[in-house]
Amino acid sequence: MVTFSKAAVAQQPEAPIHGDILEAILSHVPLIDLVPASHVSKSWSRAVSSSLRAVNRPAPWLILHTQGSRPPYATAAHAYDPRSRLWIEISHPSIKHVSALRSSSSNILYMLSPYRLSFSTDPLRLTWREVSAPLMWRIDPIVALFGRQIVVAGGTCDFEDDPLAVEIYDMDSSTWTVGDSMPAALKDSAASTWLSIAASESTLYVTEKQSGVMHTFDPETKKWHGPYALRPDNRILYSVLGFSGDRLILIGVIGDVDNVETLKVWEVDSEKFECEEVGEMPGVLVEKLSSEDVPLSSIGVSMAEDFVYIYNPAEAEELFVCEFVGGGGCRWRNVENVVARDRNLTERLAFTCSKVGIEELQRAMRSEGRRFTVKVDR
Repeated sequence: MVTFSKAAVAQQPEAPIHGDILEAILSHVPLIDLVPASHVSKSWSRAVSSSLRAVNRPAPWLILHTQGSRPPYATAAHAYDPRSRLWIEISHPSIKHVSALRSSSSNILYMLSPYRLSFSTDPLRLTWREVSAPLMWRIDPIVALFGRQIVVAGGTCDFEDDPLAVEIYDMDSSTWTVGDSMPAALKDSAASTWLSIAASESTLYVTEKQSGVMHTFDPETKKWHGPYALRPDNRILYSVLGFSGDRLILIGVIGDVDNVETLKVWEVDSEKFECEEVGEMPGVLVEKLSSEDVPLSSIGVSMAEDFVYIYNPAEAEELFVCEFVGGGGCRWRNVENVVARDRNLTERLAFTCSKVGIEELQRAMRSEGRRFTVKVDR
């Protein structure tokens, strides 16, 4: 057996790691740890970029935002990264309180009071914008983002003249304009509690969660169209609409409150509104989603790109992930929600979902007061 002294070992030059070997190693490193790795050298920076393009690409993060229900209404954020299957605590300066923290259509986080609308649209909520409130005071409106415009519709108080009022904020001109009111058929359900929305660059899709009746809104002409029937299965108890990448997706719970049979996923033709089934949740996960202790009367959904996150709002301690795979179909799994498990039950909880890449993380880490820490399970 050959042995070496410590001095001899110390004199041996370290073998450099590069090329395919380095890329293969980096493909297993959590995204938040790739930021410092990219600053080691130019070759490491290239290897980090190459590993993210070729293997184990970044995937949309589900970000859970909590807000205290009492002064000072402290906020916190945690993210689930499906690429590394890790929960990450995001330390950041507390968000200035305007009102209750809410999320809409997976990609906008906002607070609306009679005097102010405060909102953030970037993935990691690095910037917030505070503007004057819409003319109509609203309790529970639908809120949607179209490029540089935000639509706020419905949800008005009883004392307002038009409970279906629609107002549009233009970020470039910093002005509010009025659109056509929501269809009269939505008078009894013109609030985010009863409506599901999805927004593309040119159209807002608004669907009643229980009936499946859909209307569309064109922010350019400020006019509504419809109704359209979005009911691919007559047994649907509750449905939610959203965009996964450029695909309009409908998710429906089938059965009744006391006996949920299954949960299905359809892709919707955004012109003909025909539905094609693309996936069904495995039975064992359906049982977890709808337990005897907490009946499933509704579902919460956040989605971006090829990922859909589903949860039971009444018991969000477990999340269900549907990933669209090449060639069609879905890959399913469940994830323990360590944030909901550990949080104070009086805290408000809002979900957003966005693709987070190394560029977004680099900007966030340069921001004052922000730190990312892997949350170690107990």
